[in-house]
Amino acid sequence: CAWSIERPPGDTAGCTFCHTSSEERCSTCHQRHQFDPAVARHPEQCKACHWGKDHRDWEAYDISIHGVVYQVNKWNPQEFDFSKKLADADYVGPTCQYCHLRGGHHNVQRLSTVYTSMGMSNADRGAPLWKEKRETWVSVCDDCHSPRFARENLQAMDEACKDAGLKYTETFKVAENLMLDGMGEPMPKDLAPGWSGQHIWR
Repeated sequence: CAWSIERPPGDTAGCTFCHTSSEERCSTCHQRHQFDPAVARHPEQCKACHWGKDHRDWEAYDISIHGVVYQVNKWNPQEFDFSKKLADADYVGPTCQYCHLRGGHHNVQRLSTVYTSMGMSNADRGAPLWKEKRETWVSVCDDCHSPRFARENLQAMDEACKDAGLKYTETFKVAENLMLDGMGEPMPKDLAPGWSGQHIWR
């Protein structure tokens, strides 16, 4: 990905573990040593890759109301019966798989949200390209919520992404000015023995 080109190897080493050909390997989600669809239906399977500083998807889910409902009820087979196919599942709260693998299909991207990084969040949300994807997103939420509730939350996320995009642009400008002033590495390595060498964009 373009965002990783300038990153130090330590930041991107973990990416290749999953992103080489993960969609073509069943064992990414199903586990090579315990190949069982019921295991693959647990959200912890997604946690194996989707956590940490580069994409905090698990952390976001885990502390959300949906994640809390899952954590409180996950041992109760009446609330989360992972032996059922996703098409037949009637969970007390959504899991990663329930929303992103809706009905049991294997194209996770088909039901992902439409957000991007690197300042692209300021793009027009009304663009026809995204209209169908956004309507699909709302249709997933209205399994449990009203369509109005889903659209209002999508709009709130739009605003949050717009604000974050503006903050990102501001921060990038500060970093650019530091580089122009010759302060791209403001903390000399010999003064910070515990510093692992992360650097601002080169």
